Amino acid sequence: MKILVTGGYGLVGYGIQSIQAQYPEHEFVFLSSQECNLLNLYETRAYFHQTRPNYVIHLAANVGGLFKNMNCKVNMYEDNIIMNMNVLKCCHESNVKKVVSCLSTCIFPDKTAYPITEEMLHNGAPHKSNDAYAYSKRMLEVQSKAYREQYFDNFICVIPTNIYGPYDNYSIENGHVIPSLIHKCYLAKQNNERFQVCGSGRPLRQFIYSIDLAKLLMWSLLEYHEKDSIILADREENEVSIEQVARMIAREFDYESQIFFDTFYSDGQYKKTVDNRKLRETYPEFEFTPMETGIRESVKWFQENYENCRK
Repeated sequence: MKILVTGGYGLVGYGIQSIQAQYPEHEFVFLSSQECNLLNLYETRAYFHQTRPNYVIHLAANVGGLFKNMNCKVNMYEDNIIMNMNVLKCCHESNVKKVVSCLSTCIFPDKTAYPITEEMLHNGAPHKSNDAYAYSKRMLEVQSKAYREQYFDNFICVIPTNIYGPYDNYSIENGHVIPSLIHKCYLAKQNNERFQVCGSGRPLRQFIYSIDLAKLLMWSLLEYHEKDSIILADREENEVSIEQVARMIAREFDYESQIFFDTFYSDGQYKKTVDNRKLRETYPEFEFTPMETGIRESVKWFQENYENCRK
């Protein structure tokens, strides 16, 4: 089978590239934005006609950290709505056997009970700091369900927690929290300055290492046969604070003594704890990479690839 991975050269796309040798019976096609503009329906349709994939893992998205989500809401909403609509439409037209689309736990309601389950996705408004992005991703879940109900297409969605790992976007302004903090700590030590962490450090998050997510995406594509969305997350007790994450990063640079938390900046949503019960029941043998190991590998990769990485 031919597996097309949109966003094939992003954080998770590289994760899938790193494990593709484990699936020699399948042919992988990794799509970059340079090859095809998924915001253009005609280009997208032509690309699908040319490649004729059997399966699609849809990762492509306009993504960013807290401040990009707060300051670029129109771009985050429109780009993702258009991209998702084009990809699923072309998957349907091309008779793709199965599509796995990647959502995010940030799309769950802000005011809710914890831990959050898959069924609670549409039970309230998302946090205002990322509402435009969140609603665009919720519509991807709605669109996938609509194709299933009207055309019986095998389109499903997975919902991972905060992703990090090698090949991330280490932009301080637009990156997610872990790669942004890695870059900031690196520069702080280079310049003999204090390591600033924006906000109090109190918010809690669940993280998933990109290689772990790559493995779970392949499992979702080939082994998960239910129609409902599934949360891909480690256990609730492995939730960590931003302060803990920042200190893990600083220890890798031997710079923990210089860390400080700048409470002038917003914390964003305090917590969004999810329940991974469905994953544990469906795939009980899966083992997640410990956070300290993932951080160590991410810092090592960043240092070795500083000149050429996205930043």
